[in-house]
Amino acid sequence: MSPELSAEESGRMDHRRVIEALTGLLLAMLTAFLSSTIVSNALPTIIRDLHGSQRQYTWVITAALLASTASTPIWGKLSDLVSKKLLVQLAIGVFTLGSVLAGFAHSMDVLIAWRVVQGLGLGGLQSLVVIVIAAMISPRERGRYSGPIAAVMSVATVAGPLLGGVIVDTSWLGWRWCFFVCVPLAIVSLLVVQRTLNLPVVRRKVRIDYLGATLITAGVSVLLIWVTLAGGEFAWGSGTSFALAGGGVVLLALAVWVESRAAEPIIPLRLFADRTTALATVASIAVGTALFGGAVFLGQYFQIARGYSPTAAGLLTLPMIVGSALSATLSGILITRLGRWKVFLVAGSALMVAGFGLLGTIDHTTNMVLLGGFLFVLGVGMGMTMQNLVLAVQNTVAPSDLGAASSAVAFFRSLGGTVGVSVLGAILASRVTTLTTQGLADAGVTGSGGAGIGSLDQLPPFVGDIVRAAYGDATATILLVAAVLSVVTVACIVAIKEVPLRTQSGAQRQAAEQEAAPAAV
Repeated sequence: MSPELSAEESGRMDHRRVIEALTGLLLAMLTAFLSSTIVSNALPTIIRDLHGSQRQYTWVITAALLASTASTPIWGKLSDLVSKKLLVQLAIGVFTLGSVLAGFAHSMDVLIAWRVVQGLGLGGLQSLVVIVIAAMISPRERGRYSGPIAAVMSVATVAGPLLGGVIVDTSWLGWRWCFFVCVPLAIVSLLVVQRTLNLPVVRRKVRIDYLGATLITAGVSVLLIWVTLAGGEFAWGSGTSFALAGGGVVLLALAVWVESRAAEPIIPLRLFADRTTALATVASIAVGTALFGGAVFLGQYFQIARGYSPTAAGLLTLPMIVGSALSATLSGILITRLGRWKVFLVAGSALMVAGFGLLGTIDHTTNMVLLGGFLFVLGVGMGMTMQNLVLAVQNTVAPSDLGAASSAVAFFRSLGGTVGVSVLGAILASRVTTLTTQGLADAGVTGSGGAGIGSLDQLPPFVGDIVRAAYGDATATILLVAAVLSVVTVACIVAIKEVPLRTQSGAQRQAAEQEAAPAAV
């Protein structure tokens, strides 16, 4: 008979200890989400100050997304093998370093490079926080804590653009503080995590699939670079384009071959034999493409097309954030009470389609109250979909695969988001050029529509108005594309089979699995 395990060893945590540990995790999550959103409203100012282009505007976002996407499965797999607490602290440290260095950048290329470092830490924070919460709290009880989690996400999503706008609008601060401001918060979260987070460490031989990790990272990076640069730096049908696309596919094919033979694969292929995980993965790609790709350009729409200040642009996203916070909190409470989750996922994904569809009708003169209503609908859909999609997967997989499965969903959502930002950014740039050329021709001016954000202040007033109107009208195009992509999410979620929510936390299930293993031998 095995000795009785302590609370820490078994993963049992009472409500007080869960709240204490959640405090540090939510601070880390707040830091991660703030860093993701704080730049959005500051980007037009950064681009003008550093004399950047529309393509570099996209790359500032894409660089961090690419790094976080490529590193997410590695962080997730490591969480199944070594101390989750140590990994969270390491991710915070990497993120803080990247933030400080990005704040000192004096050119667009240097800024993009340090955004990569920031993205590596960001990938760890975004995946590890979800994994640790799953380890502490059972799927059935997680809804009880959805309120604080949703509140932090909502506050960060609102506070990020708003804080970024205030910083940019404050002459004695400047846009560099958009990167510096997250550093103190990251340090505080590091100290709180050290004191409050105590989870059992997996005691088994650590075998990390370095070759698989390298191939996955290289393959994803090459494909994302191809998607981002094709059509701008080189033609889609050029030799460079085919070389990058082919190279990315070959690297990922090799990664699949290596992963199928590795003792501890970074992304265990057996996960996708499960119907829920496979469908949730496809849904995550679609939702990531739609959400990241569509929402990232809303700040640009408010500032460039409508002429609002960065601070006002942040405030104008409030309807979406309020809708997301309310729906995430209420759906979490109802899921805990009812033990049912699929109906909320279906409703949420359907509302996302409706929200993006409505936003696809806007132009540079749309009534702002009406636009706020469209954003609220989208926010309600987001709140019910994002967290609960991960919950469905965590409820299904084996405890030893909890980290890998959670990070796989986050990985493919970020992958979709990165592709979405790149592709939709390219569509936006192309559409703006077409509309600007057309607008100049209608005004009797001979020329092309090559004017972008970086040169907007140097244009004659009437030409600037034409460019701003082009940005406003072109934004509707990418939001319609996001609506179509969201339909894929609805179809996948409808096909997922609902499984009753488990009542044990991930740490409890893993402890039970380890205790049963010797008996099985």
